[in-house]
Amino acid sequence: MLRYLTAGESHGPSLVAIIEGLPAGMEIDTEVVNHQLWRRQQGHGRGYRMKIETDEVQWQAGVRFGKTMGTPVSFTITNRDHKNWLTRMAPTGDAPEDLAIITKPRPGHADLPGYLKYDLADMREGLERASARNTATLVAVGAIARQLLQAFGIKLFSHIVQIGDVAIDRSVLSELSFEQLAERAEQSPVRTADPGAETRMIAAIDQAKADGNTVGGIFEIIATGVPVGLGSYAMPDRRLDGRIAGMVMGVQAIKGVEIGLGFAAATLPGSDVHDAILHTPERGYYRPSNGAGGIEGGISNGEPIVVRAAMKPIPTLYKPLPSVDVITKEPYLATIERSDACAAPAAAVVAENAVAWVLAEAFMEKFGGDSMVQVRDHYEAYAARIQARS
Repeated sequence: MLRYLTAGESHGPSLVAIIEGLPAGMEIDTEVVNHQLWRRQQGHGRGYRMKIETDEVQWQAGVRFGKTMGTPVSFTITNRDHKNWLTRMAPTGDAPEDLAIITKPRPGHADLPGYLKYDLADMREGLERASARNTATLVAVGAIARQLLQAFGIKLFSHIVQIGDVAIDRSVLSELSFEQLAERAEQSPVRTADPGAETRMIAAIDQAKADGNTVGGIFEIIATGVPVGLGSYAMPDRRLDGRIAGMVMGVQAIKGVEIGLGFAAATLPGSDVHDAILHTPERGYYRPSNGAGGIEGGISNGEPIVVRAAMKPIPTLYKPLPSVDVITKEPYLATIERSDACAAPAAAVVAENAVAWVLAEAFMEKFGGDSMVQVRDHYEAYAARIQARS
């Protein structure tokens, strides 16, 4: 089964990841992984750190001649900014005598709970790992997972549906195919497919930046080509919707996740929520609507999987909120680190790849094998059985 582990600090030498469970013979396109890392760095409202880093993976193990070997895959992503932090983030030796430690926690960050939980003397040691810089490894891991999915016709994309209080007009998008929706979002500096909303979203981000403030947003992730049968209703931790929601909530600054109609389903009668089941010899079973968001009873039902998530505004403000020095207990304004005015378009890319990981994980649980040949044999045999029963 698939699993991964990451390590690294925001200003350390590099970010590191190890993936175990990828089948042998799976093609890995390095440019695809690097392109996903590039996508993560884009978006109107991003901060200065994105101008410093040019993220690329350096393979350390498990890949040979562009294919997996069935052994753990390892890669690193260099932190170019580390050269500016050599004395402050040195892995060996003693701390410099003039090292300025952080004792003023920033509201909305992990600074204070991390300081208390790990008995830290310097909050730098907590914020370095809690930093969203570490989403780079998650994106790369997901970018590898989505190459497994794509070999079986599963694709993912994301788009912004709201920035601050500026929302898209759904009617503008209603006539677009998924391909058109994805293409429009990809070309937008705020990752939205609604041109009218795009202008207002950019203005909202610019105003927040001018005010020394930040703004959040809501994005939607859609996965197409997902077969029936990923996940299970047998146990709560095997439900596909629960696993997706947990993974997306694990992305920094995400405060809410919904599948399909989500919270709106609570306001509607059941007749407007549940999806009728239809059948034709050509299509087999299908649904004319997708209020379930492609998942029923914790199992993928063959319709597109639709996930939405809400990202809070970045908590580091250039007009900082009040805080308290943990040593003196005196009130101060919180420490300022480099920050984005809005990172919702980037978070959409991060969560998109996070969902890809969960789908790949569930896919390998269903169709697993030690090689891509075995996985494909299992997948095709299952698809033939589904076809015969439809």
